[in-house]
Amino acid sequence: MNQFIVADSTQCIGCRTCEIACATAHMPDSALSAGTFSPRLKVVKTAMITTPVLCRQCENAPCANACPTGAIRYQDHSVQVQQSFCIGCKSCTLACPYGMITVSVAGMPASATRPAVYHAMAYKCDICRGRNQGPACVEVCPTGALRLIHPDELQRDQRQKQRQMAKNVLRGAL
Repeated sequence: MNQFIVADSTQCIGCRTCEIACATAHMPDSALSAGTFSPRLKVVKTAMITTPVLCRQCENAPCANACPTGAIRYQDHSVQVQQSFCIGCKSCTLACPYGMITVSVAGMPASATRPAVYHAMAYKCDICRGRNQGPACVEVCPTGALRLIHPDELQRDQRQKQRQMAKNVLRGAL
């Protein structure tokens, strides 16, 4: 079972702090600009609701199944993109039911001594893998609308709900 981040839309105020934290966690401050600002989650605002939307870390990930090079893999209880294998074909973007994978072009412009080198790569939430404090979006959310769910926590909650349901059934039968 994979870990994932859950958003509570009743707590989200639409401040987009999570988007900023995500972008800065994945890009050095010196390289961050309006052109390079690319968070791996999006805050969706409508007249009725505001909520962050991000990769659900699917168990049978359609993006991983669609990837022809195996660049999207299960690793560390999450679905990760191995950039060195990504060819930028966008199959994963078509397969993702949440629309949470983007393909961006990255690289180095030409210089006097070498030609330009550009490569299209898929980007998605990686739950800030390798970041000691955990996901940046969860850490900075001022209302606590984002929460990282671990597999063991999910299983514990499921068992607790099953026990409660069994107790309710037994009470109703007596």
